[in-house]
Amino acid sequence: VELLKEKGAGKVIVSDMSGVEHVKLSRENLKGSSRELMKKSGMAKAALEAGAELYFPEEEGWNAFFEDEPVDSTHWNKGIMMPTILRETDHIILMPRCSRHILLGSTLGMKNAVGYWRTDSRLEYHKYASTIQEKTADANTVKTLRDKQRLVLTVGTKILTTFGPDKGFVMRPETGLVIASENIVAHDMVSLAWLLKNRFGMSEEEVKGSKDPYKKQFIVSTANRVVVKLLGGFGDALGAQKLVRNDLNSIWDDRVLNRAYEVFGGVPKVDLVDIEDSVPRDMKKQLSEMVSKPN
Repeated sequence: VELLKEKGAGKVIVSDMSGVEHVKLSRENLKGSSRELMKKSGMAKAALEAGAELYFPEEEGWNAFFEDEPVDSTHWNKGIMMPTILRETDHIILMPRCSRHILLGSTLGMKNAVGYWRTDSRLEYHKYASTIQEKTADANTVKTLRDKQRLVLTVGTKILTTFGPDKGFVMRPETGLVIASENIVAHDMVSLAWLLKNRFGMSEEEVKGSKDPYKKQFIVSTANRVVVKLLGGFGDALGAQKLVRNDLNSIWDDRVLNRAYEVFGGVPKVDLVDIEDSVPRDMKKQLSEMVSKPN
């Protein structure tokens, strides 16, 4: 926040809308509070002390959103409901985590877009789950993000390597990474490689059974139906499509990234630049190999 102010930002707004297990906005009412969750985590205090303002779209109600259109070939049935405040901003900086996720295998930059959406868009996303991975990538093609997103920044000094998105094993590598890119696809390629590299070092005991439920198709599909029920009710849950998991042994297995290559113009060439010359050479070499397109 302070750096942005130094660079001339007149106002810095920190915003998010939490998941339906914590916050649910409907036409009639609101349950839960992203503001209170941000206070509890300490993020609100840090943001305010740095000079930022806090904004939580659910506090403005159902009509504080507008419909934004993704790419023409989208897997979405409707436009995506985004916070109207984005129309008033000049620049967007996305700050996702590097984490495992019980439903999609990982949550990185593109998955972070869910935090913008109104409840009805989240319902479509989870209910029509046969293409949830492709919808994740498509959602990042809406005009607002294409025009205004300037930077994607992940602090990967701690990585949630199992379960996810809000509990699991926290890996603290000896050398952490801060991953920054103007290109969200390149960012997610490196971030997923970093997640996988840290998972490769875990013992079988640490990732077995209920400790890492994404490995089990039944758990993945059942958990998604639970989310649909929370968002829309029993009827929507009963009519929900099956969410099909896929193994993530390399970044080239990821359906979100594979769709992103289609809608963002191909696989970006990723050059890893170590700004402070602090990343071990063998680590940089391994990550470079992991994000280099196979022949």
